[in-house]
Amino acid sequence: MRAPIVSLREVTADTVRTICELSPHEAQSGFVAPNAVSIAQAHFNPAAVFRAVYADDEPVGFMMWRPGDESGGCFLWRFMIAGGHQGKGYGREAIGLWLKSLPPQGYKLAQTSYVAGDGGPHGFYLAQGFRDTGETRANGERVMELAL
Repeated sequence: MRAPIVSLREVTADTVRTICELSPHEAQSGFVAPNAVSIAQAHFNPAAVFRAVYADDEPVGFMMWRPGDESGGCFLWRFMIAGGHQGKGYGREAIGLWLKSLPPQGYKLAQTSYVAGDGGPHGFYLAQGFRDTGETRANGERVMELAL
């Protein structure tokens, strides 16, 4: 049996409700905003790009990014894999697809931030190659980056 193919797809009028219903494990809800909030925020930030994460034809997550505050940087603003789909490698694959897409667009640095806490995403991002910068954002989130 083959592993599902992970892809990043546009959220459409036909898929938006399904994507908005995806959520992480309940214990992780304090680490990422609901997808509906992220999509609404993206509509007020013209530079934001958001995509649904699919495993074959099944939506399993959501990610959103924008140009970073530093020249040549791209900031991963939101990322989540639905609770029932975690631990299957979909997150790793989705981040890999995103990272591969950045250099052709002129980006030299990938950045993200995270809420610290048990069950949070820090270890996941470390495993993807991100490193702590030591910077803390005004909202208390800690910043990580990965040179591309």
